[in-house]
Amino acid sequence: MSEVKQAGDVALPSGADYLRDILRAPVYEVAQVTPLQTMSRLAARLGNSVQLKREDRQPVHSFKLRGAYTMMAQLTEAQRQAGVIAASAGNHAQGLALSGKQLGVSTTIVMPRTTPDIKVDAVRSFGGKVVLHGGNFDEAKAHAEALAAQHSYTFIPPFDHPAVIAGQGTIGIELVQQNGHLNYVFVPVGGGGLAAGVSVLLKQLMPEIKVIGVEAEDSACLKAALDAGEPVTLDQVGMFADGVAVKRIGEETFRLCQQYIDDVITVTSDEICSAVKDIFEDTRAIAEPSGALSLAGLKKYAEEHQLQDQQLAAILSGANLNFHGLRYVSERCELGEKREGLLAVTIPERPGAFLDFCHIIGGRAVTEFNYRYNDDALANVFVGVRLLQGQEELDSIIHDLRKGGYPVVDLSDDEMAKVHVRYMIGGRPSKPLKERLYSFEFPEYPGALLKFLNTLGTHWNISLFNYRNHGADYGRVLCGFELEDHDLLSFTSHLRELGYQWKDETDNPAYKFFLAQ
Repeated sequence: MSEVKQAGDVALPSGADYLRDILRAPVYEVAQVTPLQTMSRLAARLGNSVQLKREDRQPVHSFKLRGAYTMMAQLTEAQRQAGVIAASAGNHAQGLALSGKQLGVSTTIVMPRTTPDIKVDAVRSFGGKVVLHGGNFDEAKAHAEALAAQHSYTFIPPFDHPAVIAGQGTIGIELVQQNGHLNYVFVPVGGGGLAAGVSVLLKQLMPEIKVIGVEAEDSACLKAALDAGEPVTLDQVGMFADGVAVKRIGEETFRLCQQYIDDVITVTSDEICSAVKDIFEDTRAIAEPSGALSLAGLKKYAEEHQLQDQQLAAILSGANLNFHGLRYVSERCELGEKREGLLAVTIPERPGAFLDFCHIIGGRAVTEFNYRYNDDALANVFVGVRLLQGQEELDSIIHDLRKGGYPVVDLSDDEMAKVHVRYMIGGRPSKPLKERLYSFEFPEYPGALLKFLNTLGTHWNISLFNYRNHGADYGRVLCGFELEDHDLLSFTSHLRELGYQWKDETDNPAYKFFLAQ
């Protein structure tokens, strides 16, 4: 690319340079033109035309092939002979491996030890050499960079490189060819390569099209960068949508997104689950969480901005889903659509009280009901209710229950209640405890639990423990400890030594309602 703009001593390509290189990108030597599929059911619900760009139909079931191949095709003969390397736990790894197979270039991919076998096997099936190293992506990346220096491999980054960005931008060409009347395009954002490539292309050719970046609420590195005016590093990121779980957006991708993207919206995990369900119901495709991210943003943005009769498109960026992760999606999609409410209700222990409660609920479908005897006066109930009219209906139910004399707490947005407490109703201690509650994210590899117990369990009594595997690369654990006030400093020090993500949940209302003394 020609050197047009300067950032310090670094030459930066212009929008026209990117347009030229996107048009020249040789992606179709290995990638396919993917369909732009109409979502009739969702369109009828939203009052807008909704189309889905099916990048899950690529040979590696993800758009990442485009960028990896474009950069590898530009390597010199000496670089090809030496081979390439990358760090990835998912789609970039598979795109790199297939690109190497097509070009006759040796590929090495360093993956964290926590990577599920399905992803490791997929990379090997495309001819990539897998090196398992480290407990997370940062450790894998550091090892990949060390191997690159040691063996003269070329490091192929997943997003922050002009050639990779140009490859991803070819999706934009297909979008305008397949529907030249689009009003909005919604693009998922992780490190920003896809968003940068699509937005720079669309704004060169059809600047009237609004490009909206969509981020997971718990890994919104672009939004943080836009707020700060420069890339910043998030303290931690959620791993549900692992394909976009990036702590820091790229320097070049941020420059382009800041210049060309019109708006950014963030969505919750439940809203992503709802979008996975929408995709399945309209197309029978099963998207990975990050693959459904942009559709979740489309739905939310259309509602918030009251869009009507507009031409909307979202990019289904990938479908490399661990099958068992569907259990979590199935449990949470109704909440994401505001079609289910979760309530904690206090009911008096008297004959007919439960019947009175059911009369207030009326003919609505009860999706979940958990009860355990508490004392002679009161009972605490965890109840799920199917909703036809969303939050307005839930607010009406809460109002009617309180009017009927039933104290109510809305737990529909309480993460701990949805992940753990709903499966633990009735677990109160039989004696008073000086107890504190913590949630953890465990890496899913042998020895993780042993490390936890060796670090914490031999020092303090564990009074509560709940673990549920959702088919992800990590496990979510809820744990109670008997702790005196003078123990907290030492305990916090051991938490840091443990190295797992954790959160103090002692003041959580769901815990106090159902589990605490």
